[in-house]
Amino acid sequence: MRTLVIGDIHGGLKGLIQLFERAEISIDDKLVFLGDYVDGWSESAQVISYLIQLEKSYNCIFIKGNHDAWCIDWLEEEIISQVWFVHGGQSTMESYREISDSEMQEHLNFFARMKDYYVDEENNLFIHAGFSSMHGPEKERYSSNYSWDRTLWEMALTMDNRIEKNSAIYPKRLLLYNEIYIGHTPTLYYNIEVPMNGCNVWNIDTGAAFIGKLSCLDIQTKAFWQSDTLQILYPNEKGRNKR
Repeated sequence: MRTLVIGDIHGGLKGLIQLFERAEISIDDKLVFLGDYVDGWSESAQVISYLIQLEKSYNCIFIKGNHDAWCIDWLEEEIISQVWFVHGGQSTMESYREISDSEMQEHLNFFARMKDYYVDEENNLFIHAGFSSMHGPEKERYSSNYSWDRTLWEMALTMDNRIEKNSAIYPKRLLLYNEIYIGHTPTLYYNIEVPMNGCNVWNIDTGAAFIGKLSCLDIQTKAFWQSDTLQILYPNEKGRNKR
């Protein structure tokens, strides 16, 4: 059984379908989604509907991202953050125009089932952004860090690779888990178009919301697959307005 970890989708259903075709997913695979299913391309609501159907046949784990949290606020309480609106929220709202009341309830139930993070049998952590507590995410003081924290990735990326794990100065946060898989920070920020690795942290967000591709990675072999650039799949759209 493969464990495939999937990066931020941001409303790009065409990219997700293409990615699964290229990775040749099967019902024997475990699929771990790192969050940010909505906000960006025009099919945010359709992505959620697709994932709900996927969940019925496949072994899926769904992590909640910061864009999903914004969407939940709007769906449940009609809260429209101006920051959310200009960072993809407008396209998400438009995608929900044709969603029926019964399907809307299915979506709300789906959002409610999302996890803040997930730890597998091999002590691998899957989380949207990161955590700041030296005792792990379960001891995190602010739950918003699960979907917003970038310090974990920044620390892993800037570590001197000559420092070994048994060193007294190796970051304690990184020693808590075998490997850590995150999204949230596009690798495009570093002019890299493929999943990145720093220490034992793997970043699978390859910028599908902007001018990048949607990616998934096999955590055992580190083989990865990518969709086409989302701008190619949605030629008449702009994706998210800002990074």
